[in-house]
Formats: sequence, structure tokens, C-alpha cells
Amino acid sequence: MTDIETELRVRRIENGTVIDHITAGKALNVLKILGLPDSSHGVVSVLINSHGKYGEKDVVKIENRELKVEEVDRIALIAPNATINIIRNFNVTSKNKVHIPSFVENVVGCINPNCISNSDEPITSKFKVDTEDTCLKLRCFYCGRMISENIAEHLL
Repeated sequence: MTDIETELRVRRIENGTVIDHITAGKALNVLKILGLPDSSHGVVSVLINSHGKYGEKDVVKIENRELKVEEVDRIALIAPNATINIIRNFNVTSKNKVHIPSFVENVVGCINPNCISNSDEPITSKFKVDTEDTCLKLRCFYCGRMISENIAEHLL
């Protein structure tokens, strides 16, 4: 294989956001969090299971859109090693690793069907985020149930 054949062939963007180092296979969950493609009028590029220096990763490029803090917090729950790159005039103007929030509200639904957050009460879901033992865990504020696997499946 030549260098040309192994080269990434994704177009540079003039303005927007590049989400890099997404856990391999999680890019579609990032799109769901961001409401894409429905909420974008620009080009959205997705690389899934791309080979890089540090193994496989996913990458999402979104033209003409910068992410809100709440969106980055949601992404951190499923891609804790992601970096958010802001692009302006084809240049990276800022590059930041995501930070896992200590608390999330109205992001994830509780897995306990009897939890008050799953009732008809006007209550939003709330979770404390625990990162001990390098394993991300969400503890429901109301019933105490833990979500530690397949967090993306419980995103609201």
C-alpha cells in the first residue's frame, strides 16, 4: 500500500468544529447527541474506526457550527478522551480535551422504571457522575440506581 492509499481523505473545513479522538465506534452516538444531521445546514463528515497513532478512533467534522458547553458535557460521557477543535479560516484556533462533568441534568434517562424521573411528574433526570476506578458511572439523584455500561443507550 502506498502513502496515498493510507492517507485520510477528508476535506478540510473553513469554519466549524472537529471532534477528534472519539472512542472507536461511538461517532454515531455523538451525532445523536448533537441532533445531526437534522440540526446542521453545513457538511458533516464522519470517520469511524480510523487508524491513528494511538489505535482506532472516530472523528466528526461539522462545518459552520461551534458546540455549546452542554453538548460537550454530553459527548464527554460517551467519549471521555475526545478533543474539541474549533476551526476558523482553516486554522485550529482552540483545542481542548473534554472534561467529564460531576453532575448532569436532563441528559440521561434512569434505568429504573419505578424512578420518579420516569413518571408523569414534572421532574428532570439528574445524575451524579463518578469516575473512580477509570470507569464512568452515573448515579441517579432520585433513586440511586447506577448506569455504568452502554450509557449512550440511555441518552435523552
